[in-house]
Amino acid sequence: MKQTTLCYIKKDNQYLMLHRIKKENDINKDKWIGIGGKLEEGETPEQCLLREVKEETGLTLNSYEYRGVVRFLSDIYEAEDMHLYTSKDYEGDLIECNEGVLEWIDKDKLYDLTLWEGDKIFLGLIGTDADFFHLTVEYKGDKLKSATINNKKLF
Repeated sequence: MKQTTLCYIKKDNQYLMLHRIKKENDINKDKWIGIGGKLEEGETPEQCLLREVKEETGLTLNSYEYRGVVRFLSDIYEAEDMHLYTSKDYEGDLIECNEGVLEWIDKDKLYDLTLWEGDKIFLGLIGTDADFFHLTVEYKGDKLKSATINNKKLF
């Protein structure tokens, strides 16, 4: 199972989002997602988080919160555990990202973007400062078929 990190960086009432439009054969092609990527050999989730944020945005996180684990299951994509973080304590200037376009998006406009359906669930949780959670989302193709949070089936 693939291990990844995903970080939602906050500024005022906005999140830094990545519109994935630059890479071919991208599972996230044309979607808006947070910042992150795959853990490298021997790397901890925290090390991956810091590296990916720096590589994709040019920002350095001074602190962050570990918010949950999202298990992504699919009939066509590799299964994945995403270690989900948020941060509002960072420094540096944004750089151009080779995977897509970075943009600060108002929280109330997030759901207008092209997102994975399961992302809407955890974006709601991190937006309300919910406790640490385990979320499992299961897809058939790109369609969300089921979601379970902390062993309670949502649908």
